[in-house]
Amino acid sequence: MLGLMLFCCSFFYQHKTENIPMVPYSYLALGDSYTIGESVTETERFPVQAVQLLRSKGIAVDDPKIIATTGWTTDELEKGIREARITGTFDLVTLLIGVNNQYRGRSLEEYREQFSLLLQQAIDFAGHRVTHVVVLSIPDWGVTPFAAGRDQAAIAREIDAFNAANRAIAAASGAHWLDITPYTREAAQDPALVAEDGLHPSGKDYARWAADLAALSAQILH
Repeated sequence: MLGLMLFCCSFFYQHKTENIPMVPYSYLALGDSYTIGESVTETERFPVQAVQLLRSKGIAVDDPKIIATTGWTTDELEKGIREARITGTFDLVTLLIGVNNQYRGRSLEEYREQFSLLLQQAIDFAGHRVTHVVVLSIPDWGVTPFAAGRDQAAIAREIDAFNAANRAIAAASGAHWLDITPYTREAAQDPALVAEDGLHPSGKDYARWAADLAALSAQILH
């Protein structure tokens, strides 16, 4: 009798759990042109490609919520976040911002201050789970056709300085930091890594970012 009861309970439990739908993870992507995917299709955006890779691994993730606009600096992203009136928390949050600060000649000190505030917002959006936040490094646009005739070495140095700042801030907070800048610098030898506008990454380059992000996110979400 006891065996029959245990069998029935086991069957009921298995039957019950098998019919419970898997709740997908949520993902918020904060940034600028690189996050919204300027000059590439929606499916080529790195947040979208990362989600597809996670799904292929059997990890259910909702379509990413993207708060990003081409040209945004740190203060403009902060304003965009306020205007988006985001509610609730997310299981994964990425933050990639700063190239337009560098491009416009904004100071590194200002960037550090504003980036720190944005990272804290990202942590808040992750429900204060700092290990669920990933900071991506700033790409080097100085190797693209758009930068022809400019001081590419100076651009690289400035990008490195901005990345050193966001990396240090991310490390101090406990957030992850993903270095995709070396990928973008390979565009100097491979034109296929640049989109048709001659400035932004192509879907081919974003695929590499997405692969690294998906691998890291799989560890974070499991």
